[in-house]
Amino acid sequence: MEISVLGRVDYLPTYQAMQDYTSQRGPDTPDALWLCEHPSVFTQGLAGKADHLLVPGDIPVVQTNRGGQVTYHGPGQVMAYPLIDLRRAGYFVKEYVYRLEEAILRTLAHYGVTGHRVAGAPGIYVRLDDPYGHAPLAQRPQKGHISDKAPDFTGLGKIAALGVKVSHHCTYHGLALNVTMDLEPYNRINPCGYPGLPTVDLSTMGVSVDWNDVAQVLGDKLRAHLQP
Repeated sequence: MEISVLGRVDYLPTYQAMQDYTSQRGPDTPDALWLCEHPSVFTQGLAGKADHLLVPGDIPVVQTNRGGQVTYHGPGQVMAYPLIDLRRAGYFVKEYVYRLEEAILRTLAHYGVTGHRVAGAPGIYVRLDDPYGHAPLAQRPQKGHISDKAPDFTGLGKIAALGVKVSHHCTYHGLALNVTMDLEPYNRINPCGYPGLPTVDLSTMGVSVDWNDVAQVLGDKLRAHLQP
């Protein structure tokens, strides 16, 4: 996997570049991982509903072909875009998403923060009153059990979001991990379609760390967990 740290780049050209890379790749094209951050932008997924955009104001809104609802990207957030040939890697989309989440969990653990999965709500969450405790969530995904209950985010904050696209077995889009951000724009939307869902970053959890440091750790974890 070729890892590229792009720095701060505009969203639309990056989105187009991911599509071009995916459409032009062949069976021998190497997998890649792009790490970057974007100027402020709201992105709307294929399932996105206009009423989840509350007051976007001066922040542009971009319609995309990824899964999921509306989210926010901005400075101080590590964007990770894995460009993976899943057929060559030997696993399917569900396993791919699990591996993405696992890389985020391991990255948070590197900084002493305990992340959690919530059944039915992709992404990674933290306990607001105990971000370092290891007690499992009752509503974590459990093998062989499918919950019919809506996710309960009481006491939780979302620290990382996922939104992926798979075209001809090849992935693009990816994940966002919040490091040190201005979180106000999340108040202008229903994050990922959930009204009132608190959104946090590592600095909220008391972790003061450089963007480049988190990008390096996350890149290493993704490279390890996305191996065939």
